[in-house]
This record gives sequence, structure tokens and C-alpha cells, in this order.
Amino acid sequence: MYRVIAFLSLIVILALVNWSIYKKELHIKNGTVVYLKLVPVDPRSLMQGDYMALRFDMARKIYNKLQKKENHYSWRHNADAKDGKVVVGLNEKRIASFVRLEKGEELKENELLLDYRVRNGAVKFATNAFFFEEGLAKKYEKAKYGEFRVNAKGELLLVALVDKNVREL
Repeated sequence: MYRVIAFLSLIVILALVNWSIYKKELHIKNGTVVYLKLVPVDPRSLMQGDYMALRFDMARKIYNKLQKKENHYSWRHNADAKDGKVVVGLNEKRIASFVRLEKGEELKENELLLDYRVRNGAVKFATNAFFFEEGLAKKYEKAKYGEFRVNAKGELLLVALVDKNVREL
């Protein structure tokens, strides 16, 4: 009996994992391409191998807007700060620029909704790290933008880092 339960549990777990992978693959395949400007960081980690800790210029703009919205100095430690959506404008290269925080209004042409999270008083997007093969740090030092795929809900998936000419590194 225990073997049957263990086997069925394994099947359910594998099905859920594969369903999650399938959904991510669809997101990458069908998502809208958008580029977010990076704030330079050091691409090294002695404990985890080579990776680039990611920070985005858009996060700083959202943070500043949230501070004004909260209208007090201590927003960074405000437990009421919540996750949300930001409206961005896309230029001809699909590089995003801050337009406004989302309030339920209809989007204009060339605007897109992106999810953001507030964690420990900092605004974050889909990920805060990009891992790469050891020895390639020099290559990724040229990164200026993160390339994301965005689904209809505004969820982002990082797929690549690109240079100032929006070419994949």
C-alpha cells in the first residue's frame, strides 16, 4: 500500500513540475519582448560561481514614486508597501521607460504592464541574478539591458542580457 501511495505521489509531483516547465516555455515562446535598463553591478560570486547580481533603473524610479505616494521618509521600512504593476512605454527597440504606477486605467499604444515586487523595502523584478558559465564575466560586463518576456498578466521572465545596441551577449 505504501509503495502505491509513494508511486502516485511521485507521479503527481513529476506532473506538476513538468506542467510548470511547460508554462514557462510557453511564456518564453509567446511573451512580449521588453528590455529593462540595468544599473551596473559586479559580476562575481566566489561561493556560487560567476553570476551578475541584477538591479534595474526602473526599480529606482518605482521606489521614488512609491516614496512620494507614501509621503513619508520611512517608506523603505514600511510594512504596508505592496507589490504592484507599473505602466511602461516601449520605444522602437522595445526598451521600457517608466510612465506611471498602474491604477486600473486603460493602456495606450506602446504601453505595457509589468509586475514588480517589494521585498525588504526594495523594488524587484522577476529575478535579481543572472548566472553564466565561469570565465565569462568579461563578456557580461558589457550588459546594459535585461531581455524579458512578458505575458498578458505582466509577469516577467529574464531570457538574456544584451549590450547597448540590444544585441544578446
